[in-house]
Amino acid sequence: MAESYENQFNAELFKKYEICKKILIPKEVYFTMIENIKAAAGAGGTKNRHGYYLLSKFEILQCGDVEKLIKKRATQDEEPVYYVCIEDTYDVVKRAHTATGHGGRDRMAKEVNKKYANITREALEIFKSYCQECQKKRKRPKTKGVVVRPILTKEFASRAQVDLIDMQSMAQNSFKWIMVYQDHLTKFVILRALTSKRAAEVAHNLLDIFLLVGAPSILQSDNGSEFTAEVISELKLVWPRLVMVHGKPRHPQSQGSVERANGDIKDMLVAWMGDNNTNDWSVGIKFVQFQKNSRKIPVCILESNELHMLLCLDVKLKLD
Repeated sequence: MAESYENQFNAELFKKYEICKKILIPKEVYFTMIENIKAAAGAGGTKNRHGYYLLSKFEILQCGDVEKLIKKRATQDEEPVYYVCIEDTYDVVKRAHTATGHGGRDRMAKEVNKKYANITREALEIFKSYCQECQKKRKRPKTKGVVVRPILTKEFASRAQVDLIDMQSMAQNSFKWIMVYQDHLTKFVILRALTSKRAAEVAHNLLDIFLLVGAPSILQSDNGSEFTAEVISELKLVWPRLVMVHGKPRHPQSQGSVERANGDIKDMLVAWMGDNNTNDWSVGIKFVQFQKNSRKIPVCILESNELHMLLCLDVKLKLD
């Protein structure tokens, strides 16, 4: 089945190539370009206009016994950016799609543009349309006619939201819940697998998170008993300035940001389990956490000390 999708994907790209031959490169043309560049760069070789053009735009990188076509570099220390032929594009895009947790076109483009020069946004959209896991993602219903006053936050770690995802139908190694802790400004998330939703276990994990990133001034949650019990309030004994805020009963819109994150996390987790052929979501949430936090945060909204804290957190999480 995957092979048929790959053939359909390649067929679509060849159609695009027939319309515009400036970006996409079939394998036959790819190797012809390498030979033409070698001829133009050879000592005593006659260079025509096309040869000068090739030498100004491309280089050949020797990788063992394989020659790769790369973008012309200003210096030899610069990281190579590869050109890929149409026949190999499917595998490259598939790796990027998986690495981004089955992300959208823009996230995939950011990933592939790090190493490849000629993978178009159209190619990414075509691949996504053939991805089985993306088609399986549930369509979250949109609530119409609900207007909620937006919550504005100006500083990192000043306000956070916490919620639980019910995984009891897929209990794994005694884990039955996922705790989602999200910074309101940057959407930086920390995920924890829980064996139960008892207040003591939730409080223990919140304490661990607070000691890692610092306690927020405001912690917002829903009205679940695990967040209103006295043991949670005891956290205020350690952080007196911590204010506990609870959303309206049976009103998820007041928890809108973290509720949207919950849906995104579920979709990414389903995709990860499908890609790795496993039901061990307690391990998968670590990869989902990394993928969620790898998204670019606009630097303009961060003060220098907050940016430094985020960089430290990124290193810490990778070490963990």
